[in-house]
Amino acid sequence: MKKKLLAMLLSTAMVATLAGCGSASPAAEAPAAEPAATEEAAPAEEPAAEAAEEVVEADVAVASDDAIGNLIAATEGPVTLTVWASELQQDFTQELIDKFTEQYPEVTFNITLGACSESEAKDTVLADVEAAADVYAFADDQINELVKAGALQEVAASYTYDVAGENLAGAVNAATVGGKLYAYPMTASNGYFMFYSSEYFTEDQVKDLDTMMQVAADAGKKISMDVANGWYIYSFFKGAGLDVAQADDQGNNTCDWNAAGGTDVAQALLDICANPGFQQAKDEEFQTGIAEGTIIAGVSGTWDAEAAAAAWGDNYAACKLPTYTVAGEQKQMSSYSGYKLIGVNPHSKFVGWAMLLSEYLTNETSQVARFSATQEGPANSKASQAEAVLANPAIAALAAQAEFATPQRVGGNFWAPAETLGNIFVSGNPDATDLQELLDTAVDGITAPVE
Repeated sequence: MKKKLLAMLLSTAMVATLAGCGSASPAAEAPAAEPAATEEAAPAEEPAAEAAEEVVEADVAVASDDAIGNLIAATEGPVTLTVWASELQQDFTQELIDKFTEQYPEVTFNITLGACSESEAKDTVLADVEAAADVYAFADDQINELVKAGALQEVAASYTYDVAGENLAGAVNAATVGGKLYAYPMTASNGYFMFYSSEYFTEDQVKDLDTMMQVAADAGKKISMDVANGWYIYSFFKGAGLDVAQADDQGNNTCDWNAAGGTDVAQALLDICANPGFQQAKDEEFQTGIAEGTIIAGVSGTWDAEAAAAAWGDNYAACKLPTYTVAGEQKQMSSYSGYKLIGVNPHSKFVGWAMLLSEYLTNETSQVARFSATQEGPANSKASQAEAVLANPAIAALAAQAEFATPQRVGGNFWAPAETLGNIFVSGNPDATDLQELLDTAVDGITAPVE
């Protein structure tokens, strides 16, 4: 009952047109007259959700259990919203917006779709939160800073489905800060796994990195990974039980890569990089290698699926990351998971409608349709099990790796020291620096205070 009361109260926060990253034709024309509301919206300095929560805590009775009905009843005049989606998602998002507005013929909508990359959303939104879009897509690693800046409405009410209950646990975790849900999971595609050619490897052989490197070396070929990159090198340390994370201040890092066992991971990485069946390769080098036939397996993500499928044809395959050897023991390689989320701006005067639209853009049906249109893996639990999704090797591999993946949450000082460390492993530690000293130096850089 409390959630439905909050939804009803949110519906009274009515409209202001907010500026966007880009512009496009509105989904529906609306009168230019100033919209009216049946109740006065919360003042700008107190977002509607906060005001609503105070009333919820009083446990006031609700006049109706129909949250959407309450929202419609509280709406007078046009509902004006701005939505931001990436360039690649423009056509598909517009189709969803059109279908959404058709569901409520009694309401006049003026929804403008603008273009803004998920990777750039944080910087664009934080440039002027109050002038940002009502609804916007963003990469999950931006959520801490967006919440800290007051740029995300808490998802404390639902209209059509339980957002936390119907999405993958990892996606919900990625959309949660301080125990509160702040965004709607949209996709679960931004992680990494192993691509391979079944011409060379069996399903059993790809379970073990040592075996894979031996098969590749015997064939005069390579398997590849971008070890000189913090995003990927994390896989080895995390797999061995060591971690790096953003501190509570959401700026600095904590890191224990130099703790007990760290030098064993460092030695394992030196051995891997020196193996004749292994090649350090960034994305473009991986694509070139598989096209030329020199690389027969490699760690990457869905963005390389098309290139792998084209290169290997019927032999195109993918799986979760393998295990690797650390001090004589097999450890499962971990990974960073990545999600795209949709957030609602708490400064929107149409918070209720913005939340309802966000639910529609991310519900099960929309996520299956998005996969069909863009090959973006669903974050919705049921959508992720759709037949078409499971038939996609890359998405299926990503799903299998999800058990061993964690959301990327690191401060800015992580990347450069991690890259330097990775380059040393790739080059074979030419200065023969003591491994403990090497890790201590890296950790000092990773945990250095942000200035």
